[in-house]
Amino acid sequence: MIVMLGAVSCSKKNEQAPTARRQQGPLVVDGYVVRKTSISENIEVPGSLLPFEETQIRAEVGGRVVQLNIQEGANVAKGTLLLKLFDQDLQAQLKKFQVQLEIREKTQERSAELLKINGISQQDYDLSELDVENLKADIEGTKIAISKTEVRAPYAGTLGLRNVSLGSYISPTDIVTTLRQVDNLKLEFSVPEKYAKEIVKGYQITFRVDGGERDHVAKVIATENGVDQNTRTLRVRAVVNATHRELVPGVFAKVNLRLGNDDNALLVPSQAIIPAARNKQVILFKGDSAAYTVVETGIRDSAFVQVTKGLKEGDTVVTTGLMAIRPNAKIKIARLTAER
Repeated sequence: MIVMLGAVSCSKKNEQAPTARRQQGPLVVDGYVVRKTSISENIEVPGSLLPFEETQIRAEVGGRVVQLNIQEGANVAKGTLLLKLFDQDLQAQLKKFQVQLEIREKTQERSAELLKINGISQQDYDLSELDVENLKADIEGTKIAISKTEVRAPYAGTLGLRNVSLGSYISPTDIVTTLRQVDNLKLEFSVPEKYAKEIVKGYQITFRVDGGERDHVAKVIATENGVDQNTRTLRVRAVVNATHRELVPGVFAKVNLRLGNDDNALLVPSQAIIPAARNKQVILFKGDSAAYTVVETGIRDSAFVQVTKGLKEGDTVVTTGLMAIRPNAKIKIARLTAER
């Protein structure tokens, strides 16, 4: 029995000896050499297409429609007469003022002749001149009132659906039709506040409408003058200069943005980052030992993470065997990678 125990004991020592020798040597790991590279973050935000201009056409005054020149869906030029209201009473008043003006002007001419020979006083002449000017003002006011009975297109565009009929009575609150300028469209969307400084006038973006077949291009023309405090986003408006059957005002759009561009970014493989309770760390290969270093991260993709603080170009980061490495442990690099 004693001999057997001794044999077993010797056998266990012989089995443990090689393991002890392997633990004394450096741990073999893979490494990654940090290099500067250009990166950007691709984000997708929702947007909406809008007409470049859109106006609800209304009459300035109430009245009965006597002329209607609205063809639904038609293109109209700027200044085209769309609707005419009854104005015969105003036309009659205009003629009355014009006749009175002719008489008052003749009276003023006679008064001027009399004034030259001191036939009347200067005051009498001034009163006759005042009558003429008052009538001219009345005529001008009547012409303005007549012009308000006409509704004209404020710009060239496409008419929408007609909401009134010939002979109906309308008020200033009634919407006659809608005029839209759709040769160019506007794209409106919002971006997170951290990217607000990157969206400037002239910034080019790509987008695709819901269910669309291809990407389209738009250029930023303006941004809101501040970030919305409720949503923490910046409202942006871009113009679409191309026309396509997919581009219809009001449709939903998916806007693709390349933001956070950095030409001197330091990237490390995602598996090299060790999350800790209060920070993030990586293991550096220095000489022949492992050194834990606290880092700060930025943009992340499927394979790499941007390190914004804690590393410099040329550092070698350990990418395998991280759980088995202790601070200042001896390590050996088996395979070294220097490119993404």
